[in-house]
Amino acid sequence: MSIKPVIKLDAIEKTYHTGEVDVHAVRGVSLEILPGEFVAIMGSSGSGKSTMMNMIGALDRPTGGKYLLDGIDISTLDRDELADVRNEKIGFVFQGFNLLSRTTALENVEMPMLYHRQRVSAHEQYERAMHSLELVGLAKRADHHPNQLSGGQQQRVAIARALVNRPTLLLADEPTGNLDTQTSIEIMGVFQKLNDQGITIIMVTHELDVARFTKRMIILRDGKIVTDEAVQNRSTAEKELELLRQAQQAVKLEEKR
Repeated sequence: MSIKPVIKLDAIEKTYHTGEVDVHAVRGVSLEILPGEFVAIMGSSGSGKSTMMNMIGALDRPTGGKYLLDGIDISTLDRDELADVRNEKIGFVFQGFNLLSRTTALENVEMPMLYHRQRVSAHEQYERAMHSLELVGLAKRADHHPNQLSGGQQQRVAIARALVNRPTLLLADEPTGNLDTQTSIEIMGVFQKLNDQGITIIMVTHELDVARFTKRMIILRDGKIVTDEAVQNRSTAEKELELLRQAQQAVKLEEKR
């Protein structure tokens, strides 16, 4: 029995009509992503990667072709149905964290459950939010507000929030864009652990060294896929953090001399 793809794009097109000019942002892209994959979508500015991410995330509709998310034809859904699909099947992680400043980490993570079609009891909200925070190693900071957390910790809270509704798919848009090198590697380590547990992840990035933590790299140019291949010599967060520590130690020794 063949495995059903989480994502199936069939000749997807997206054209924006701006005045008298048609902008072809995505041009006939066909693509399948299977459960448990960890995929990087790369491309320079204007390549169509953000447009494609918006369509995969059901934030925007294609103007041509067909998109199936977990077997559901997205083009047949109305606005409310699309919102339900986004809330139940997709977890979003953004570059800017998007946490509410006056609420705790726990309350930020509980937030998506308030919009769930099926009512989630307060007890279950707490249990699921704490479990999500445990998955990203932040359960002990559950009562902290965003301004009491580092950038990396805030991104972990954002990842926990994306996981709390048990989505089919995790979408990350430049998730390390606001973070320093060490914190970026740590966040990629969180994604690698989640992926090892079977969570499907698609990440948009323009940084090759970040993309190397994924398992498959898709490069877009002018709205078309130009390469789609497995990542060779994949980076692991554990190894990269050790190399970074060694480099930092070498610098300290050099400074003492």
